[in-house]
Amino acid sequence: MADSLVIVESPAKAKTIGKYLGKKYKVLASMGHIRDLPKSQIGVDVENHFEPKYITIRGKGELLKELKDASKKVKQVYLAADPDREGEAIAWHLAQYLNLDLNQPIRVVFNEITKQAIQESFKQPRKINMNLVEAQQARRILDRLVGYKISPLLWKKVRKGLSAGRVQSVAVKLIIDREREIKSFVPEEYWTVTAYFGEGKDRFEASFYGFDGEKVELRNEEEVKELLRKIEGGTYRVVKVVRKERKRNPPPPFTTSSLQQEAARKLNFRAAKTMRIAQQLYEGISIGPEGNTGLITYMRTDSLRISETAAEEARKYIRDDFGPSYLPEEQRHHVNKAGAQDAHEAIRPTSIYREPDRLKAYLSRDQFRLYKLIWDRFLASQMASALLDTVSVSIEVNGAEFRASGSTVKFPGFMKIYIEGSDEGKKEEEKLLPPLEEGETVSLKKLEEKQHFTQPPPRYTEARLVKTMEELGIGRPSTYAPTLETIQKRGYVVLEDKRFLPTELGEIVISLMEEFFPEIINVAFTAEMESNLDKVEEGKEEWTLVLDQFYRPFLERLHVAEENMKEVDISEEFSEERCDLCGRPMVYKMGRFGKFLACSGFPECRNTKPILKELNIVCPKCHQGKLVERKTKARRRTFYGCSRYPECDFVTWDKPVEDPCPKCGGLMVEKKEKGGMRRICTSCGYERGEGKGIGATTNF
Repeated sequence: MADSLVIVESPAKAKTIGKYLGKKYKVLASMGHIRDLPKSQIGVDVENHFEPKYITIRGKGELLKELKDASKKVKQVYLAADPDREGEAIAWHLAQYLNLDLNQPIRVVFNEITKQAIQESFKQPRKINMNLVEAQQARRILDRLVGYKISPLLWKKVRKGLSAGRVQSVAVKLIIDREREIKSFVPEEYWTVTAYFGEGKDRFEASFYGFDGEKVELRNEEEVKELLRKIEGGTYRVVKVVRKERKRNPPPPFTTSSLQQEAARKLNFRAAKTMRIAQQLYEGISIGPEGNTGLITYMRTDSLRISETAAEEARKYIRDDFGPSYLPEEQRHHVNKAGAQDAHEAIRPTSIYREPDRLKAYLSRDQFRLYKLIWDRFLASQMASALLDTVSVSIEVNGAEFRASGSTVKFPGFMKIYIEGSDEGKKEEEKLLPPLEEGETVSLKKLEEKQHFTQPPPRYTEARLVKTMEELGIGRPSTYAPTLETIQKRGYVVLEDKRFLPTELGEIVISLMEEFFPEIINVAFTAEMESNLDKVEEGKEEWTLVLDQFYRPFLERLHVAEENMKEVDISEEFSEERCDLCGRPMVYKMGRFGKFLACSGFPECRNTKPILKELNIVCPKCHQGKLVERKTKARRRTFYGCSRYPECDFVTWDKPVEDPCPKCGGLMVEKKEKGGMRRICTSCGYERGEGKGIGATTNF
C-alpha cells in the first residue's frame, strides 16, 4: 500500500510522475479545478470583503469521493498542480476539500517533469503560498464583477447572450482601433529610382538616396523626371566603399509569448493549439525505453532565465557536436524584460540530448514540429554569435547619390541551426556585391522608376496581437491564448486571411464600453490592474483592497450606464437569396467564423448557408460555373471549388489566379514556398516564380 498520495491536474501528468516516484506514492488527477464560482449567480459577497461563494464543479462528485477516500488511506498528501497562480489555487481548493493542514508542507512544485526534478522537489515540499492563491482569487473575482455586472446591461440594451470581459474587451478595442486607423489612413505617393549595373555575376543594383549626403524623398512623377534630367548621360562613379564586420547575437530562449508568436509564423499554429501541444510535451510523452517523459519545461513563463545545469549541458553539446568555434567564451545570460515575474525558467527541452530526430517516431507531426522549434531555439540561444561581412557602396552621378549594400555570412554561429521568423515573412538572404573600389566607374544598364503609395498599418495577426498585449502589459502568459479564443467565440472579431477583423457587434459593444466604462477598456488602466495583481502575488498588496479600489468607482459607472445607456437596435440585413427549404428571404448573421446566411423564418426554419466569395474565374472542369472560395467545417481551411457543386465536383487547395496559362490557357494557381510564391498551370505544368527569382520561368 502507498504511503503518500500525490494529486496533480491531468492523467498524463499523473502517469509520468508516478513512474518516477515508485510504489510508495499513489498519483491521482483532479482533472483541473474542483471548485469555482457558480454560473447561475455572481457568487461574490461584495459587502463582506468580496467573500467568494465557491461550489463544487458539476460532474466531479465521484472523482472527489475517490480523492477523499484515497487521502484517508495514506500518511501524507502532496498537492503537485502546475507552478503558477492557477496551480496554487487548485492546490488550495483541494486542501480545503480534503481538510488538509495549511500550516504543513503539502505543496510540491517543479519546473520540468523529469526524474531528477521530481525527486528533488519531493525532498523539499513547502506550504501553500497564500499570496499566489489570493492573486488568482482577486483576478477571478475581478473578472466576475465585470462580466456579471456589465453583461446583463448589454443583454437589456443590445442583445441577449452578450458578455463583457476585462482583458478581452481591451483586446477587442486594440483590434477596433487598428481598423479605425486603416479606414482613416490617407495614402501618400512616393517614388523610387533603381539603377542596375554590370552583367552576369557582377550584376548589382543601387537605389537613389539623395544629394550631397542628404536623403531626398521623391514625392511625385515631376520630381522623378527632374532627377532623371539631372543624371542623364552622366558617369556613375564609386565614391565610397565601407566594409565592416557585423556581429549578430542569437535570440533568447522562448517565453510563452515568443513561443506563440514564432509557432504562428513558422508552423502556422493558432495560439490555443501551440499551448495545447506544449502542455502535452510538458506533461510527458512515452518515448520508447524511457517511458513517459516530460520533454520541455513549464510553458507558461515570461522569464528568459535558464538553470546552470541546462546551460552547461547545452555548452557541452555545442562543443562536442559543432566544435569550440560555435561556443561563446562565457555562458549566455539573456536579460528579462522590465516587469517580468521571472517565476520559472524560459521554455527549453528538459535535456538537449533528447534530439528531435531521435524522438520523431514517438511524437505526432505537430508535437515533433513544436518540440523541434523549442529545441532549436534553446540550443541557438546558447551558441556563438554569427559574423557577417557587410559592404556599403555610394555611387555618384552628376551630384546625385545612389546607394547599395550587401552582406555575406562570414561565420554562421547560431544561424547554422536557427533564424528567427518575422511578422512580415521576410527571409534571411545574402546579398552579394561585386568587388568595387573607390574611384572606379560602373556601367549603367538601365534605370527603373516606380510609383508607390504608403500602406496603412497591418491588421493584427494572432502573433502580432499577443506581442502587442505583452508589450502593453495586458494579461499574463496564461491568459493570451484563452483571450484570443474568447473574443472570437463571442462574435466580436473574426479571423480572415489569418488577420483579425472586428464585427459590427464588436464595434457596438466597444462603443458602449468607451462611453460608459472607459477605464475597463483603457490599456494603461488594465496594465496597472495586472501590476496590482502581481503585487498581491508578491505580498505587497492586500487583495481585498485592490478589489475595493476598483469596485467603488466601477459601481458608480454602472449606475450611470443603467440610467443613460440607450437601447441599440441591430436590425437584420436581408440578402437577395431565398431559403432553399421554405422560400423566405435569407438574412445575414454573424457567427464565430464570420458572416453567414440564415433563414428569416427562424426558429420555424433553421436553414443556414455559408457566404461564398466568387472569383472571376470560370471552372476549368465544367466551363459553366464560377470558382468560389469555401472553408472546411472542422478546421476552417480555405479551398476553392465550382459554384455548381454538387453537379460539378472540381476542388483545389491552391488559390486560383485570374491570368490564364500563357502556354496553354489553362488554370494557374498560386503555391506558397520558402522564398516566395510560384504560379503553376494545373494543365501543362508551366511555372512562373513570383518571389525569389522573379521572372524566372520553367517549362515542363
